[in-house]
Formats: sequence, structure tokens, C-alpha cells
Amino acid sequence: MMITTKGRNALKIMIDLAKHDGEGYISLSDIAERQRESLKYLESSAAQLTASGLVVSARGKSGGYKLARKPEEYTAAEILQSGEGTLSPVQCLDSGCENACNCDTLPLFKELDDVITKFLTSKTLKDLIK
Repeated sequence: MMITTKGRNALKIMIDLAKHDGEGYISLSDIAERQRESLKYLESSAAQLTASGLVVSARGKSGGYKLARKPEEYTAAEILQSGEGTLSPVQCLDSGCENACNCDTLPLFKELDDVITKFLTSKTLKDLIK
């Protein structure tokens, strides 16, 4: 499994918002500046986070983004999934495989998927801002 720029940017946005939780809406340009990322790249990730219900957005002069929940209520897994879609190490775990009953590698990849899922669900956004 390779975490792409979308997944990393989703985490960066959420960590930044968590660090500034309680300050109202945070502009994406402020986040881009603090994270030293391209605003254009962050826009796509912010839209996915909004569509996933992880952040709330507002337009206008004092608009921007803020967390929809408390930092401790988010897991790294759900944030990454908003950007990546899946965290499975191999495609066949998500789509099923016609050869699953004969696949000698499937048990290894299922176990790896369980380890990845357990680790990423054990980390909250609050953990990531410490």
C-alpha cells in the first residue's frame, strides 16, 4: 500500500484544523501556507473531506474549514480513506477475487490488511497533534 498525495494532504489539513480547533473557520490559504503545500493540491483534498462529512466548510470573507467533530473522534484510518478510498494492500481484498479459494497469497494480505487497519484506527487526530 502506498499513501498518495491525496491521503497525505487530507491528514495535513485535518492536523492543521485540529491544531486551530476552536478558532472558527480556517482558510485553506492559511493551511497551505503553514503546511508549505500548493493551495491547488489542498483544494481537492478539502473537497473530499467536506464530501465525507469530516469537515464543515463556509464561503465568504470569514469562511473556510473547521472540524465537524472533536479531534479525538477521528481516526487516521477514516481521514486517509477520505483521500485514498481504500487502504487495502492489494486490490483483491476490496473487489473480491474469482481465484480467492485457490490463492496462496490471500492469507498473508488479509493479515497485513488487519495490521494496517488496527494501527490506523488506533491513532486519533488528537494523537497526531501532540
